[in-house]
Amino acid sequence: MSSGGVARVFRGAFAHSTRDSVLSVHPDFVLGVNEQGKIVFFEDGTNVESLSHQWGFETSDIELLAPHEFFMPGMVDTHIHAPQYAYTGTHLDLPLLDWLNRYTFPVESCYVDLDFAQDIYTKVVKRTLCNGTTTACYFATIHTEASLLLGQIADDFGQRALIGKVCMDQNSMVPNYKEQTDECKDETDRFIHELLKKKYALVKPIVTPRFAISCSSSLLSDLGKIAKNNDLHIQSHISENKEEVQLVKELFPDCTSYTDVYLKHGLLTDKTVMAHGCYLTDEELMIFHEKGAAVSHCPNSNISLISGFLNVRNVLKHKVKLGLGTDVAGGYSPSMLDAIRRAMDTSKALCIQDAQLQPLSYKEAFRLATLGGSEVLSLDDCTGNFEVGKDFDALRVNICVPGSPIDLFPRDDLEVILEKFLNLGDDRNIVKVYVAGKQVVPFS
Repeated sequence: MSSGGVARVFRGAFAHSTRDSVLSVHPDFVLGVNEQGKIVFFEDGTNVESLSHQWGFETSDIELLAPHEFFMPGMVDTHIHAPQYAYTGTHLDLPLLDWLNRYTFPVESCYVDLDFAQDIYTKVVKRTLCNGTTTACYFATIHTEASLLLGQIADDFGQRALIGKVCMDQNSMVPNYKEQTDECKDETDRFIHELLKKKYALVKPIVTPRFAISCSSSLLSDLGKIAKNNDLHIQSHISENKEEVQLVKELFPDCTSYTDVYLKHGLLTDKTVMAHGCYLTDEELMIFHEKGAAVSHCPNSNISLISGFLNVRNVLKHKVKLGLGTDVAGGYSPSMLDAIRRAMDTSKALCIQDAQLQPLSYKEAFRLATLGGSEVLSLDDCTGNFEVGKDFDALRVNICVPGSPIDLFPRDDLEVILEKFLNLGDDRNIVKVYVAGKQVVPFS
């Protein structure tokens, strides 16, 4: 079919978000993907004849979706800890700082063992892909070799990923899980250099100070310079729970806020994503907006570790880029569908406390999980929806697979089917996953 520059053509129902529309549904559209995996046309199904002449494909080559199927953009997990997948779904009995010391740091220390890392990292990449995560923003550990291995595994399976070697030179609770400041800087440089040298099409490094508590001022400054000199993304945590916010105040008395710590060290840019932000003030959100920095909302983790609620409406009011994260394993589910549901639950819980607030709709949550996430990671020029010129990152969803958790009724239209999938569906309904035009699920 590629004679006219088109490798695949799909016809059926599509749902996505655009800049102007929180949800745009198309019951009968036709979409073409070229050899490079980019979308070359996305038009009403009635135009199929003229498109076939223009692009040189036979109408018999079109892949037709069934009436109970639709395409949606791949989901973007803007915050996930790959090494913590080893204990996901367990150990949710402590608040953040105790939880890190009791469970996280001892487990992350094990990633010096590359066989251990290979096993867990293979499982987390496969699991997230099956759950429809086409793009993942991963924290790894302090270990350079294991972090490079995560990049290789993501590339092997075809997932779009940002990989962060974790940086921390302060850790009094688990003293063996940290690096010396110079060592951390040198290893971060080496990690970035080695990962870029691989020339993976969809896997890139991201500068990753764990959070202000575990990094010296000197290390934070070094990381800010590394990010600037290499024009790299940055990720960390901010204002997750009250105890942490208070501790940051004590550790950085010269800074006016948690946000100010990252700002002063050159770590708040238009390619920065900060997880949580439950306790960000309006003043801090204004700085986020000015700098173009983004927030990753991780509602499952915020509830599971009893950290707090993020007021999504307030973040959006300040025009701050916002996406969703699973935050495995503080969040017990690796599925972005869970993140969508918990985001709506959190929003409704806040509405119970304050009747003035408007709850988050399923359409808005859908946008946060797709286009919103791509904006957060500054990847919205190449993914997030079905605009012509973008990569085809997509989920083929089938509501009527054997054993489906969803029942359909005669009057269910496309919007109803989408809403049911977001609220009730799971990986069984995600029958195919495409990243940059390549089918990655089912695994070959």
